Amino acid sequence: MAEATRTFTSNDLARISSPSCEGCGECCRGMGDTIVLDPYDAHMLAYGLGRDFASLLNREVELHLENGVILPHLAMKGPAEACSFLGGDGRCGIHAIRPGICRLYPLARQYTDDGVRYFVLRDACAGHAMSKVRIRQYLGIPDLPEYERFKNDWFHFLSDAETAAQTAKDDQTRKELGLFLLETFFLRPYDGDFYELVGRRMKRARHFLME
Repeated sequence: MAEATRTFTSNDLARISSPSCEGCGECCRGMGDTIVLDPYDAHMLAYGLGRDFASLLNREVELHLENGVILPHLAMKGPAEACSFLGGDGRCGIHAIRPGICRLYPLARQYTDDGVRYFVLRDACAGHAMSKVRIRQYLGIPDLPEYERFKNDWFHFLSDAETAAQTAKDDQTRKELGLFLLETFFLRPYDGDFYELVGRRMKRARHFLME
């Protein structure tokens, strides 16, 4: 019988911190289109870099189709397929505003009826001694409970959007849906309280999905 994966809350301690990390950058290379951005990531990148999100597209950020929905991801560049923001010293150039997937590593998330749970990825950071740290401190995200509510809401909204895309009557409808979501959640700036604005947009977008 397979061993069940242990899950944690953000208040739990987990062996995930690597004080011996010397910036090998292995977790920042060869990731393809897997470093998917959510609206919070897009907002933080745009705000932190002082650029609109559209200016990042086809440069540091690329688009891909995932289950019928157009989503942005960090671009991998050059022969080493390195993240666009990885410095020559093997360190992250946007560490303070890095996307949620990067911030989590070596953790991953589960979305349950009770909210967000975390689990440790197997064989992550091979060769490094890992020490225990409280997950909320490791993540370093302000207003973490509000962020977790957003992540849960976004997960379920995206699942509904993917269903709408896959059941659309024709390619033109799917294209219009994809462009609408890209414009609504990523290209349009969040001038104000992010969580309030993204909640309003999800509510309005659900009406679009039901049309």
